[in-house]
Amino acid sequence: MIQELRAIEERYRRLTAALSEAATAADPQKIRHLAKERAELEPVFRKSEEWKRVRADREEARRLMADPRTEPELRRLAEGEAAELETREKALAAELRAMLLPKDPNDEKNVILEIRAGAGGDEASLFAQDLFRMYSRFAEKKGWKLEVVDTSFSPIGGVKEAIGNIRGRGAYSLLKYESGVHRVQRVPKTEASGRIHTSTATVAVLPEADEIDLRIDPKDLKTEAFGSSGPGGQNVNRNYTAIRITHKPSGLVVSCQDEKSQHRNKEKALRVLRSRLMDIAQREQRDEIAHHRRSQVGTGERSEKIRTYNFPQSRITDHRLNESFHNVESIMDGDLDEMLIRRSQAQAMGEAARDPGRAKDVGT
Repeated sequence: MIQELRAIEERYRRLTAALSEAATAADPQKIRHLAKERAELEPVFRKSEEWKRVRADREEARRLMADPRTEPELRRLAEGEAAELETREKALAAELRAMLLPKDPNDEKNVILEIRAGAGGDEASLFAQDLFRMYSRFAEKKGWKLEVVDTSFSPIGGVKEAIGNIRGRGAYSLLKYESGVHRVQRVPKTEASGRIHTSTATVAVLPEADEIDLRIDPKDLKTEAFGSSGPGGQNVNRNYTAIRITHKPSGLVVSCQDEKSQHRNKEKALRVLRSRLMDIAQREQRDEIAHHRRSQVGTGERSEKIRTYNFPQSRITDHRLNESFHNVESIMDGDLDEMLIRRSQAQAMGEAARDPGRAKDVGT
């Protein structure tokens, strides 16, 4: 790992120097190219610098512990500091190993987020609404932009289905493992007796497909306009601005009614359709290549319960990590970073363990 980090640090410094040269300033295309490469290396460079500082501090603490001239009080302080620094060093090393693993080519893409109410009736629709808000708040805190593509409401104001487009750097890399069944245990607002109710909602996270990723023949599309509607079925737009697109070869149907113009609704619907079709194509390809390595990453499969939100105990359990996170209210308000990073690291290291060739250059 150290050898690879040195190569990255050297390349990062060379790019930094090149960007400050007068010859580079005169070539906008070269600036974009160099800046893009430098930005891709910067997270690893910064993490490596932090790791090296912690290692140096740990060695200094150990030196004080080993020095017979060190006063007893200072030695005790050094021992405590060394233990803390060793724990921090191991955590940073694990993060670096995960960062050095080969990247998913979709990691930097935007996301199509689809949430649907599952088992549990009205409470499931309220939970689906809470999940959509959770991801919306997370996107807001990351500085990403979320556009609502389509929503279908339940009679009590919950969400039967919500589709959104999250646009931001690295959105897919953080959210891609969220696909699956999310289960909630709480006393619902609709329960008068105060009993804890269990319900579910499904989440699908797809990388947004660009036109260059997947081209759709216009002849394969059937486009229909209809009147938008809001909660409870009340007509809120007498003009036929909502759009429904049917992909005739696959039978996929996508609708969008969030915008006030047909053009914008059609544009959003095509984004979702293109991403769903690319997801199907990638899933078929993965199945053909290696059946035993099929995973939930980008497949849209929702048969596996991945997480339980227990409100009475203020606990969220990720069943894939076999780990619990507390302060459920904070997490539901979009504080997802710790949980998502832990999941991404565990997945990356798990894939490396199953395929040692992926990690041959990242061992310590």
